[in-house]
Amino acid sequence: MPKRAEMWERLSSQVDLLVIGGGITGTGVARDGARRGLRVALVEQDDLASGTSSRSSKLVHGGLRYLEHYEFSLVFEAVSERRILMDIAPHLVNPLAFLFPVYKDSRRNLWFIKTGMWIYEGLSLFRSPKLHENLSPAELREREPGLRQRELTGAPLYYDCATDDARLTLETAMDATRAGAVVVTRARVTSLLRDEGGRVCGAVVEDTLSGERKEVRAHVVINATGPWTDGVRAMGAQAAPAPLLRPTKGVHIVVDAGRLPLQHAVVCFHPDDGRALFAIPWGDRSYVGTTDTDYDGPLDDLAATGEDVDYLLRAMGSYFPDAALQRADVISTWAGLRPLIAPPSGDAADESAVSREHHIEVGRDGLISIAGGKLTTYRRMSGEVVDTAVKLLRLSSGLPAKLLAPETDTEPLPGAVGWPSDDDAERVARRILDVGTPHIAQDTALWLANTYGTRGVELARWVRRDPSLAARLVEGRPEILAAVDWAVEEECATRLEDVMLRRTQLYYRDLDQGLGALDAVSERMAALLGWDAARRAEEVAIYRAEVTRSRRWKQRP
Repeated sequence: MPKRAEMWERLSSQVDLLVIGGGITGTGVARDGARRGLRVALVEQDDLASGTSSRSSKLVHGGLRYLEHYEFSLVFEAVSERRILMDIAPHLVNPLAFLFPVYKDSRRNLWFIKTGMWIYEGLSLFRSPKLHENLSPAELREREPGLRQRELTGAPLYYDCATDDARLTLETAMDATRAGAVVVTRARVTSLLRDEGGRVCGAVVEDTLSGERKEVRAHVVINATGPWTDGVRAMGAQAAPAPLLRPTKGVHIVVDAGRLPLQHAVVCFHPDDGRALFAIPWGDRSYVGTTDTDYDGPLDDLAATGEDVDYLLRAMGSYFPDAALQRADVISTWAGLRPLIAPPSGDAADESAVSREHHIEVGRDGLISIAGGKLTTYRRMSGEVVDTAVKLLRLSSGLPAKLLAPETDTEPLPGAVGWPSDDDAERVARRILDVGTPHIAQDTALWLANTYGTRGVELARWVRRDPSLAARLVEGRPEILAAVDWAVEEECATRLEDVMLRRTQLYYRDLDQGLGALDAVSERMAALLGWDAARRAEEVAIYRAEVTRSRRWKQRP
């Protein structure tokens, strides 16, 4: 992927599509549009996936619980997309076994849940990673011993997928640039450009690192900013449009796997209000989430509260009583906003009952906005947005003579090129070891395979040329210094937090959230990016503030 500075220089004064927002939907739109042969520019005010797209439940799933609300079309769309994402990003979208424990006092009995499983698999055309099975209480005691056994009647075992949401976004952006799109981070839209008739025809974009501004004119402008959607819709409008969104906050907590050992993801229903949430195994960690509460606070200061954390701990106390999880067990937290579509005026539906369907709006000023939806269905949503843009391009005579087939459902993302057909990550890890031995250890090789896919082999070549890059960022963990170089040179990382949060996930996974690695990482980034001492200190301070925000719940209700 070209470096960020190069992308800024390439940002043209005239494009077919200008996409605002570098989350999973925005990068999906850029990939789809560029693959059709359109001139595409994407601008993101922060880092790729810095908002909702790195703060999800990290699942690619059909949404089994949506069957309860009879949202069959949403489930069908999601399970279909799940299969496609497994094919185009097998290194990032991995099968995960889910248990759905049913107790005597559960709101739905075991027979009802079993029936739902067959409907779920039928909607997937029986192309789930594996077909479900039904476990008895005795089998559950053996296969998930920490789960509460009292009044347990059984549990279906079914399969969905887990993912690294930030990396799925990053690789989607990479593929967009390979198809010709220009993707610029740290590029904030300060105003929309309008023609004499008031139609949106571009934007003024500011480089937040240098302060330089550019005017980018576009035949079509697409607003894919997630929680920021309504703010962009109102930008420069004569009268603020009615809000499109009803954002809800979702909080997750991370604990050590030794404190909450999980063999499967477990579907839980909160004992207080019956809301669905998950307990999910995550290597040497486990995480729990999510909450689902309305949110109307500042978008740039989102954080878990003590109430959020206690809510999730109470659920774990109900399902895993022997673990006896306490606040002190929480290593890290994350909070994200779902950009859900607001129900009709006057509808006071419970937050969890608000539909996850997406909505595409073409404003009177020609601005296309996309909101709602799920991580799982981003590719299809993106294609629908580009279809809408193409219709507008035809009306404005801005359409190229011939469009290509985007083939986003068959073309692999960069790390999946050459991935084994049997999805054997250990085979890729062995290739990495062959290249990187003796400098790369086995745990690091497997981490490289699961994080970078087949591109991990090239990263191992970097280590062979410079063995100092094999230094571990945190003692006992698999992440190495080469990941910092790779993030800067190949993955458009420009700030310390980009590496710590979204390129390595040390922020979430390390017991001290990566604070012990700050000297090594900031020193390396300073050398690569030419930071002086003041800039390096500023970057460290910004990251420390981010960690402090994630721990704020300890001091507040």
